[in-house]
Amino acid sequence: MQLSEAGLDLIKRSEGFRGRTYKDVAGIPTIGYGHRLLAHEAFPDGVCETQAAAMLRDDVHGAEQAVMRLVKVALTQGQFDALVDFVFNLGSGRLASSTLLKVVNGGRYEDAREQLLRWDEAGGEVRAGLKTRREAESALWIAGGEAIPAQRAGSAGIRAA
Repeated sequence: MQLSEAGLDLIKRSEGFRGRTYKDVAGIPTIGYGHRLLAHEAFPDGVCETQAAAMLRDDVHGAEQAVMRLVKVALTQGQFDALVDFVFNLGSGRLASSTLLKVVNGGRYEDAREQLLRWDEAGGEVRAGLKTRREAESALWIAGGEAIPAQRAGSAGIRAA
């Protein structure tokens, strides 16, 4: 599976575009649409939106692969998109160790949507941005589409997040 345009738009909206390097909430140098700079990367002149979109596509690939590796049941496109956004935002480790993944792999799709909505806190407090992002993922989750069997999934790692 591959992230749809709707899923990509969600990530772009949630991350926002920044043409210059900044430190994310974890203090990690970041640029574009949430691209965490690698040790060998520097953008002294910043990036344009076209460059940022290309970097995002590369970064999203790792999140797609993680979802395909971890999820053992069929997903609709909307469900896949929601989980890719979740992994892009929080990292594959959070999904791998979550009740959310256990519920998804148990085929309890409505319960899984409710689990998504629980990930709206940081530092022990509900954050408006995370709440909005989880609600958008939830909307993608229920958007429907034909379920695509898990057998089509590949396996690969994810960028560190």
